[in-house]
Amino acid sequence: MRYGYYICDVFTGTRFGGNQLAVLPDAGGLSDRQMQQIAREFNFSETTFVLPAEAGHTRKVRIFTPTAELPFAGHPNVGTAFVLATTGAFGRLDSTLKVTFEEKAGPVPLSVHRRPGGSIWCELTAPNRLSLGKTIPPGTLAAAVSLSPDAIVTRNHLPQVASVGLPFILAELRDRAALTQARSNPAGIEAVAREGVIPDVHLYIQSADEFDIRARMFAPVDGVPEDPATGSANCALAGLLTHLKQERSGSFRWRIAQGVEMGRPSVLEARTEKRDGAVADVWIGGESVLVSEGTIEVE
Repeated sequence: MRYGYYICDVFTGTRFGGNQLAVLPDAGGLSDRQMQQIAREFNFSETTFVLPAEAGHTRKVRIFTPTAELPFAGHPNVGTAFVLATTGAFGRLDSTLKVTFEEKAGPVPLSVHRRPGGSIWCELTAPNRLSLGKTIPPGTLAAAVSLSPDAIVTRNHLPQVASVGLPFILAELRDRAALTQARSNPAGIEAVAREGVIPDVHLYIQSADEFDIRARMFAPVDGVPEDPATGSANCALAGLLTHLKQERSGSFRWRIAQGVEMGRPSVLEARTEKRDGAVADVWIGGESVLVSEGTIEVE
């Protein structure tokens, strides 16, 4: 049987930048095994499968890496909304459209609108409130990314597990040179896993150029040696940074660069709302571009 697919680059306005995503907009009839096989065939960090809604929302969306299904992820939501909007599945895009995808982590609301010039902008709301998990010894984390312990900045927070739907270890580095030098180290990643956490590591620096943050994300145990744009990790980071702010209430924004070291530069726009000392909401958005379309044969 043949299934149509689209490939887009997410969190970029330029083809061959950003994060690649394959979207099957009508995936009805595929088994879990077949979805996993297709995701492995594309071998992108994620592939999405769009199905009819089951709980009264816009669509049901399942997200697979080459090795496993995810309950939530950032660029697959943004890219899937972009593909459905671009191909007319949502109808005419005359004003901001609100849609909700049903996912394992819960409902994921998104807003979709066309910007002046014609590009389509999509922004998701994280499905869960910020949750904080274990801290990781700086030396252990540094070894996992082939850096010396003094490259890890701990004055704001220790390497910290955080999630708004998918957990990541968040660690601040001292400068851009350290960020550039980082490399996944298999033995170090195994040591992090022995701490009892999934060793998906999101590194960042607080930047002083056209971006507020520059970041890299390594998830080798998920079949993703490095990810060029990770919406879910940057959502968690924005949530953690908001949690650490002294202000008890307010709105905050960050412009984030990722993927530069991979030759796939990405731009992510994160924002948060804090009320009465708690992180209330986290959003992340960006542009996408369509790259190709085709069909895939499934037995």
